[in-house]
Amino acid sequence: MSANADDFDEVERIVGWQCIGCGRIVAPQPCLGVCQERKVALVSADAYEAAMARLRDSEARLAALEGLAFRLALSTPRRGEWEKSYRTLQEQARRALHDAPPAAPAPQAQKALSREYFVEP
Repeated sequence: MSANADDFDEVERIVGWQCIGCGRIVAPQPCLGVCQERKVALVSADAYEAAMARLRDSEARLAALEGLAFRLALSTPRRGEWEKSYRTLQEQARRALHDAPPAAPAPQAQKALSREYFVEP
């Protein structure tokens, strides 16, 4: 089973502070007396929201084109009707590509936002 955008709507968010100079992140939490630090990967909320928007758009494109693929795979034109069937599928493909949200390439800036940080107590 594959994940979709709805699976990520309830992602836990941790509020913290990031130094604008060195990038250090601090997210204080109540201590239970058994603290251990571990390395975690973080992205900014803006980068996450942008990725989720791109995922939703991609899912819409996939759904439109998947329907076309099913029609192509499961239909058999009548004798002598191959060209008519091909033209119909071609028009449906054009419509699906036109109506679907545009594919957005991943921005290069996302690389800078996906660095790994240590979370300090």
